Amino acid sequence: MNKPIMAKATAVWLVDNTTLSFKQIGDFCGLHELEVQGIADGDVAQGVKGFDPIVNNQLTQDEITKAEGDPAHKLKLKFNAAAVGEEKRRGPRYTPLSKRQDRPASILWLVKFHPELTDGQIAKLVGTTKPTIQTIRERTHWNINNIQPIDPVALGLCRQTELDTAVQKANARKAKDGSVMTDDERMKLVSTESSLGMGTEPRMPSAIAGLEGFSLSNDEEEERPRRDLDASNLFNLPAASDDDDDEDEDDRRNRR
Repeated sequence: MNKPIMAKATAVWLVDNTTLSFKQIGDFCGLHELEVQGIADGDVAQGVKGFDPIVNNQLTQDEITKAEGDPAHKLKLKFNAAAVGEEKRRGPRYTPLSKRQDRPASILWLVKFHPELTDGQIAKLVGTTKPTIQTIRERTHWNINNIQPIDPVALGLCRQTELDTAVQKANARKAKDGSVMTDDERMKLVSTESSLGMGTEPRMPSAIAGLEGFSLSNDEEEERPRRDLDASNLFNLPAASDDDDDEDEDDRRNRR
């Protein structure tokens, strides 16, 4: 069911100017019955100015009168002949002015790391045009020397799920065409969700690359001669001499 424009403001007007039930107003405006009750109590939509649906060609007075007399009647949006056949506008998505300067960087990133994406897919992801993408592919863009590739997801130009979906479609298209992919291309076609779920292979540092077969077993440790450790061996204490004993005895006598 189609909803009126400025639904909450329309609900405010209907609450103030009609005797319709909260359920009837909620069903017509796409609001919950309790939310309409909150509007009537002044707890919801404070400061919102009512929007007259009759003046704005969304309802007729006859429809409102009929609904007021029958609580089970549902309000119907007025038929607008001008809206018949109207289709959603097709084309690149709208990009805010503050982010338009970042589009070349995101296009370069997609062209560099996802060459399997078509110009149409890139245009849909970042909201650009095919001629702009072509200039960056051919490196004829007027500012190509100063553009650094940046992930469009990090720039907020598209969602990660949208990028993953586009990559998966490109992967399916290549598989259908039967084209052979290199390992690098196959890794680029893996979505973020899939790549995060992949197990990592253990890698050995280059500094110990030649020590793969080196190990210490219990047998080798037993073959080594074991030294009996005591305090003299650990700390290299000097042996006590007879002269030292005589000096200690003299010190005791002097103290007495």
